[in-house]
Amino acid sequence: MKLLPLFSSALVLALGSTAYAQTTLTIATVNNGDMVRMQGLTDDFTAKNPDIQLQWVTLEENILRERVTTDIATKGGQFDVMTIGTYEVPIWAKNSWLLPLDNLGDTYDVDDLLPAIRGGLSADGKLYAAPFYGESSFIMYRKDLMEKAGLTMPDAPTWEFVADAARKMTDRAAEINGICLRGKAGWGENMAFLTAMSNSFGARWFDEAWKPQFDQPEWKNTLQFYVDLMKDAGPVGASSNGFNENLTLFQQGKCGMWIDATVAASFVTDAKASSVADKVGFALAPDTGLGKRGNWLWAWSLAIPAGSQKADAAQKFISWATSKDYLALVAAKDGWANVPPGTRTSLYANADYQAAAPFAKMTLDSINAADPTNPAVKPVPYTGVQFVAIPEFAGMATTVGQLFSAALAGSTSVDDALAQAQQSVDREMKAAGYY
Repeated sequence: MKLLPLFSSALVLALGSTAYAQTTLTIATVNNGDMVRMQGLTDDFTAKNPDIQLQWVTLEENILRERVTTDIATKGGQFDVMTIGTYEVPIWAKNSWLLPLDNLGDTYDVDDLLPAIRGGLSADGKLYAAPFYGESSFIMYRKDLMEKAGLTMPDAPTWEFVADAARKMTDRAAEINGICLRGKAGWGENMAFLTAMSNSFGARWFDEAWKPQFDQPEWKNTLQFYVDLMKDAGPVGASSNGFNENLTLFQQGKCGMWIDATVAASFVTDAKASSVADKVGFALAPDTGLGKRGNWLWAWSLAIPAGSQKADAAQKFISWATSKDYLALVAAKDGWANVPPGTRTSLYANADYQAAAPFAKMTLDSINAADPTNPAVKPVPYTGVQFVAIPEFAGMATTVGQLFSAALAGSTSVDDALAQAQQSVDREMKAAGYY
């Protein structure tokens, strides 16, 4: 009887066990709602792949970025699958830090991926990360509060309209903030929002000679408008609020408007989680009449670090998590409105999805409107809408994000925050040899 395990193992191998039998994949991911849902559905994957086990490292957004960047840059090897974004993929692929995804399976249908999303995750014609969900940003608003304020939200509003509406919808006694916007410091938190917002005000990170532009009036107009608006109509402690904190506030009925990721739409209209699910409307991100809106382009995506000894198993998992079949799995369990958005053309041609997701068209329009190759009103030497696609950006924008969060908190002035941002970024760009 003691020999039975040996015979069992031999039998498993004889029946065609794969070369990565008993592989454990360590997956780093962000604590956003769609990823949490995905973890709850992975029994479907392990049932189909019983010789692959999954180990999750789920982290807050800023911490995830720090951990995976350190790990891949130092070849630490902690993770087999990383959740990364549109900013990292082309830079890391160029550094040979990622493996190309060239074995996702015959039924994966790479050509079904939305062109804007696929393009941002590719380098030299090869896909280096598969999008779990894609997003732009838009306005989510309370239709009842807008009506109470005597206003009608246009499909394509201006910042002037948004600010006026936010102040009119604010009711401090009822704990209703006219608007909730990101204030938490981080290059992917407040700086994602503020960089996209600055595009619509005519600002830019750098001129054509890579000189920082925080000393220009367009950035002063952006930051002053933001700080004043949040002071008048934003929540207390807004400098600590990122995506998840504002999502909670909106679901609790404490925000008249929220300008943030389009992926949030399914969570604010989910009657199980949102107290205002039946009162939510959507509009494009605002502009100032200069030709650019304050919306971004992003995809949270799954990638494999170079040098991984588990690439075959990792691609199996990535293929499962970003496939058409996964979308159908979520739809069967939680309804079409809750499938991860913004990745596949076929989803937006799906009549069931269109019927279940009132935000579908506005999401697709917002994604298609973002132009990473021409993000600003004035010419720029970089690509990226809410980020600048150079390796130095993450560090510089983290510092700038801290300065701007301090301005929002009132611990420094707008002028001082901008002056320090100019000085800091100028120093880093000189050190990096840009000029």
